[in-house]
Amino acid sequence: MNRIFSLLCTLALAVTVVTGQDLRCRSATDPNTWCRYTVKGEEFSVALPSLPGMTTSKESERQIPKAGLGRHLRTRLDGIQYGIDVFENPNKHSLDDFVAEYKTNFKDDFTVERNVVVNDVPGKEFSTPASPPAMVQFFATEQRLYRFIAVGPNIDNDAVKHFFSSIMLGKKGEGTNVADGPGMPLELETGERVYKGSEVDKKIRIVHKPEPMYTQKALENQTRGQVVLTAIFSSTGEVTNIHVASALPNGMTEACIDAAKKIEFVPAVKDGKSVSMWMTLEYNFM
Repeated sequence: MNRIFSLLCTLALAVTVVTGQDLRCRSATDPNTWCRYTVKGEEFSVALPSLPGMTTSKESERQIPKAGLGRHLRTRLDGIQYGIDVFENPNKHSLDDFVAEYKTNFKDDFTVERNVVVNDVPGKEFSTPASPPAMVQFFATEQRLYRFIAVGPNIDNDAVKHFFSSIMLGKKGEGTNVADGPGMPLELETGERVYKGSEVDKKIRIVHKPEPMYTQKALENQTRGQVVLTAIFSSTGEVTNIHVASALPNGMTEACIDAAKKIEFVPAVKDGKSVSMWMTLEYNFM
């Protein structure tokens, strides 16, 4: 038991996203610095302003009848929501079948159409005058059905053009892997902007960071490893939107979340105002 109690608990704070790929995403306002994202085992990648949220569902119970598993990626910035829907294609839907089925299910009023090609995969692009307007591209391969969409009040801008021009389809998607979860939104539903550390004038300043304590079960099982959390350090001085990127058993993840909520800090500053900023918290138990 003495050996168990000799385990050390240390806390390290990193001001960047965990994955090295995201370190190169310097500014969400400059599409040329957006990171490329994919999903493990899928055959696409696309540039986005931040790590998107993702959900996985059985499409026979949800959107596209007779389709298989579906993945739905979403993020938003400057009033534009970017979305990627990827469906398994066990029934070998054609591109025209996919578009027709989607129109039937969602009753979208598509108006303008043009043919597009990405990596030798033919597709169709539509726009809709709905409020807010949207631009959509559809693709179909033997294995997958793809829908890429941008929705917002101003879709005729460089960021949206970059999003669509960055689409890649192939045998193996290259980029940061996205998993089910809330992602790292840079714009909340309230419209509040959330910044990366590279985008602010002054990063947050930690005043007090309580360290998580070992739970009794973790001590008994000599739990070691790392818990990685991402969280918003808000302009109001609260730690919110905590997401678990890497977990440990025996109550240690929960202990780290509790400790993160109690961190006291001075908010980040941009243009002379307090703003919300993303941070990554790494808790190492050795």
